[in-house]
Amino acid sequence: MRRFQNFYIDGTWRAPATADAIEVLSASTESVMGTVPHGTAADVDAAVAAARAAFDGEWGATPPAGRAAWLDKLAEALQTRAGAIAEVIAGEVGSPITMARNVQAGLPIAVTSSYAKLAREASFERELGNSLLLREAYGVVAAITPWNYPLHQIMAKVAPALAAGCAVVLKPSEIAPLNAFLLAEACLEIALPPGVVNIVSGTGPVVGEALAGHPGVDMVSFTGSLRAGRRVSALAAETVKKVTLELGGKSACLILDDAPMEKAVAAGVKNALLNSGQTCSAWTRMIVPRARQSEALDIAVAAMAALALGDPFDPATRLGPLISAAQRERVEGYIARGKAEGARLITGGGRPEGFARGYYVTPTLFAGVAPGAAIAQEEIFGPVLSVLPYDSEEEAVNIANGTIYGLAGGVWSADAARALAVARRLRAGQVDVNGGRFNMLAPFGGYKQSGVGRELGEAGMEEYQQVKSIQR
Repeated sequence: MRRFQNFYIDGTWRAPATADAIEVLSASTESVMGTVPHGTAADVDAAVAAARAAFDGEWGATPPAGRAAWLDKLAEALQTRAGAIAEVIAGEVGSPITMARNVQAGLPIAVTSSYAKLAREASFERELGNSLLLREAYGVVAAITPWNYPLHQIMAKVAPALAAGCAVVLKPSEIAPLNAFLLAEACLEIALPPGVVNIVSGTGPVVGEALAGHPGVDMVSFTGSLRAGRRVSALAAETVKKVTLELGGKSACLILDDAPMEKAVAAGVKNALLNSGQTCSAWTRMIVPRARQSEALDIAVAAMAALALGDPFDPATRLGPLISAAQRERVEGYIARGKAEGARLITGGGRPEGFARGYYVTPTLFAGVAPGAAIAQEEIFGPVLSVLPYDSEEEAVNIANGTIYGLAGGVWSADAARALAVARRLRAGQVDVNGGRFNMLAPFGGYKQSGVGRELGEAGMEEYQQVKSIQR
């Protein structure tokens, strides 16, 4: 049980404005595994004031090399807590412990280190004719983050903001906030200058909205649902803040007719079901040649069966529970809707036997899904994969592009040049060709209603900078 009674504000633990607390439930046992304070607008005011003082003072005057040194220290402090971070996230999110160690704990550490390197090596000014172009920090940044990859999403905002020279007020998801308080402990351990990072837990309608509309905040970086992103944008517009948004996805795994079907389908299933499907960039639509649909379905069923569903703390587990009862109900609602719309349920579709507690849903596969069906258009955020058949390459590309989203995708072909040509036609921010590996330094973000702006790498840091031109 981890109980946090104070916020991390101005470099120290600070008592909240009220005694209200938020209970954090284990995804696999449904029991309370911790508590955090329930923030208010008054707590946001205190955090923003601390961030403003830091930005206007010592932190704002710290050169890039100095900021890089602090990021190195922070990465080291997170590394010493990697085991605890993995265990906490396996509990509050339900991520299998092996994946939690490698991704949920490992990736944010690597991202933090990457920004230390970028802060040292990036150019913050350059000559253009008779002008000197400067990249300067935006100022006070509100970072509002989700629950599915909680610490990674936090550090994908906090690390580049600090590298750029900004100060941050973080609101972690109220569903999975405990990991953010481990970050606070790391900041305290290294004695990060006061106000550089501030953490206020609470709900979106209270803390999130207070941050988005706060006149002392210069920029908002939000990751979450499309609905919430629209609300954040509307509130931020009142004070003309910069807003970056990483929202939903309905990504396609497009398998061309010459593709190695066994490899492509198996990889597509693993991608779609990573973190029990609670991944915004998951390939939740598998687009296959109609003549090979039966073959693809057989491979997909076998691939799903090979992913062991179980206790997230069992090293053999590959699929854990969903994060909450509400999320499970949402996923079950979409499964029911898929059946009602005429899609063929091939496997899964219910709750597994042998799990008296925990928010589990069996891996679910639908076939013959119409491109306009709800399960092919709307983000489900669960272990549900839809297979859509096509008759021509042109139709396949149209299906892949035929949603309001454009976050990610994959293309498979025996001909690498053909796969690349199709990848160029997809309206998505990231496309993997024949299983291309994740690149932490490549920009991450979406087209269309998947969002605005980019995270990770140099492009991610530039989001937190303004450009000034000085003519001489």
